[in-house]
Amino acid sequence: MALTQNMPCWIEDDQDFKPENWRWDVNNKSPEVQLSSCQLAAYFHVDPVDSSIGTAGVRGTKGFTTGEHYWEVIFLEPPHGTSVMVGVGTKKALLHLGNYQYINLLGRDEESWGLSYKGTTWHNGKYQRYTEPFYDQTTVIGVHLNLYNGTLTYYRNGKSLGVAFRGINRGEELYPIICSTAAETEMELGMRSCRFNSLQEKCCFTIMQAMKGKQAVDKLPLPTVIKSRLKEQY
Repeated sequence: MALTQNMPCWIEDDQDFKPENWRWDVNNKSPEVQLSSCQLAAYFHVDPVDSSIGTAGVRGTKGFTTGEHYWEVIFLEPPHGTSVMVGVGTKKALLHLGNYQYINLLGRDEESWGLSYKGTTWHNGKYQRYTEPFYDQTTVIGVHLNLYNGTLTYYRNGKSLGVAFRGINRGEELYPIICSTAAETEMELGMRSCRFNSLQEKCCFTIMQAMKGKQAVDKLPLPTVIKSRLKEQY
C-alpha cells in the first residue's frame, strides 16, 4: 500500500486495508475542471481570461455501497475564496454551477455531504461548525467513509477531527467529490484504501482487482447474481 506521511496509524497498522485505484472521472466533472494525465490531480478555473465564473466539482470514478473506504486529498495550493470542499455525493449530486454562482456545492441538498476549508460541514442546505479552518498549502484531508455504520469522518494531516456525518448509508452509491469556487485551486488524490468485513466481500473485491474492466466479469463461471453484484458494488 502506498503510504503518505500523514496517514492515520490505525490504517497503516491494519493489514485488512487494501489499496484502491480509482481516480477522478473525466466524464463526470465540471467543464471548469481540468485533470492531469494520470487523473489524480484536479485544476479548477484555470482560464486566464474568465478566471472563476462559478462553482466547479469533480467526482471519483468509483462509487461505494458497502465496506470502509479511506482516501486523502492533498491541497497543492492554499485554499481560498468562497468555498473549497471535500466530501461525497450520489450520482445526482451537482458538479457545476455557472453564471457567477459561488456556493458551498457539497451539501447544498440531500445528495451530498461536504467539508469546507473554512471549517464547516454541509448537508441538505444546512451547516455547522466542525473544525478550525485550514489555509496551508500541502494540507492533507483524509476521508473515512464507513458504510457499515453510516458515518463519515475527516482527518487533517493524519489526526482525526471526529465524526462529521451519521446515517449516510442510504443504499445508493456514494462517490468521492471535490469542488471549488476559487481560481487556480489545485488538489491531488493521495492514498486510497478499503476494508471489507465479510469473506464474501473480500473475495468479490479481490476478483474485481484482477479484472480488466467490468465487462470481463461476464466471462467468469459464476452465478448470474454474483456477477451482477460484482459489477454493481465493486
